[in-house]
Amino acid sequence: MYDFRNASGLMQPGAGITLTHFSAVSQFTRPAMAQDMTLLWGSGSPPCWRVMIALEEKNLQGYNQKLLSFEKGEHKSAEVMAMNPRGQLPSFKHKDFVLNESYAACMYLATQFKSQGSQLIPDCPAEQAMMYQRMFEGLTLNQKMADVIYYSWKVPEAERHDSAVKRNGETLTAELKLWEDYLKKSPFLAGKKFSLADVLVYPSVAYLFRYQLCEERYPKLAAYYNSLKDRASIKTSWPPTWLETPDTSAMLKNL
Repeated sequence: MYDFRNASGLMQPGAGITLTHFSAVSQFTRPAMAQDMTLLWGSGSPPCWRVMIALEEKNLQGYNQKLLSFEKGEHKSAEVMAMNPRGQLPSFKHKDFVLNESYAACMYLATQFKSQGSQLIPDCPAEQAMMYQRMFEGLTLNQKMADVIYYSWKVPEAERHDSAVKRNGETLTAELKLWEDYLKKSPFLAGKKFSLADVLVYPSVAYLFRYQLCEERYPKLAAYYNSLKDRASIKTSWPPTWLETPDTSAMLKNL
């Protein structure tokens, strides 16, 4: 199985820009808490994007950061390996605490800065239970999406099997129908308010539509995707390579 949880997969070509301070907040006005944070990330990676959305939601702009290129192998650099011996992105550090798994980093930010910025963990037990359920179901969505996309990317055409392509597509289609049903009940994944579940799952949903998932075939997912595109935390951290290089593969168009 492919490890979709880190950005060693699902990256975008040409992510070679290096930015030390991506946020518009200057290093002289950024919050003291953000000065203690460092994020090494890659554009087009849903795991990296999750952490960036969480930081924005918690008003932790102005953290130290560097955009690295997967294409150039910069995620295997000494700088990354020193923080993350797996050689994967994101690599996130707060003070002396290192959290390289995107779910771990986002949960840490949501709890350590609970009273700052947006409330990402609901007080209501029912909504909190739903939030955790959808969060971790998001990993299943990631895996099934990766099985479709990675198969085309990583398996040479001569070695591909039509049966595997068909099976992976059918499995992802069934998964997407579940999420369509979930979104019939509320505008967000855990109820009426934006939560940590949305922070963690939205980048994967956006990834689906990046590869031209049919909006007419999945109207609830499409409505969810489009309704959050202009949310400040998402718009501000939108992957720059997605803006620069539109998808031409239409890999999910017929799903």
